[in-house]
Formats: sequence, structure tokens, C-alpha cells
Amino acid sequence: MIPNEQKAEIVQRFGSTPKDSGRAETQIAIMTARINDLTGHLENFKKDNSSRRGLIKLVSKRRKLLNYLAKNDITRYRTILSDLSLRK
Repeated sequence: MIPNEQKAEIVQRFGSTPKDSGRAETQIAIMTARINDLTGHLENFKKDNSSRRGLIKLVSKRRKLLNYLAKNDITRYRTILSDLSLRK
């Protein structure tokens, strides 16, 4: 889990307002932080299959949001990819 302070910082950075957590970029950034945290956890606990399943679900959900963003606004999509250092 990511701490509330880190989540608030992400929302402030990627949202249009400090409380805007519904924007696609904000959701993608929060999911990326959770994915990075889960990846580190799974390096230590290789047999934790329930967390691995959650990680796969998060990656899939992030991919769907990225596809939505690419269809509707390609500039916002390219910006979020470069800001989060994600690859297509």
C-alpha cells in the first residue's frame, strides 16, 4: 500500500485540483505507484500468488485506462507516458 501522503502528492501533481483523484492521469499515476510497490513485495515473497493476481489485475486496469486516454486525447497520453517513464 502506498502512504496517504504519497497519494496526496500524486493527486496534487497530476490532478487539475488538489482533490481531483478521478482524472485518468491521476488514476494511472496512483496505479503505477501501487504496481511498483507490489513488484518490490513480490521480489521478496515469490510464492505470494494472491498478491501476484492483484498485480496482474492492476496492470490490466492501468492498460485499459491508457488505451482510453490514447483514443480520446493523444497529447495527454504521451505526456503521462513520459512523466511516469512507461513504455508502450
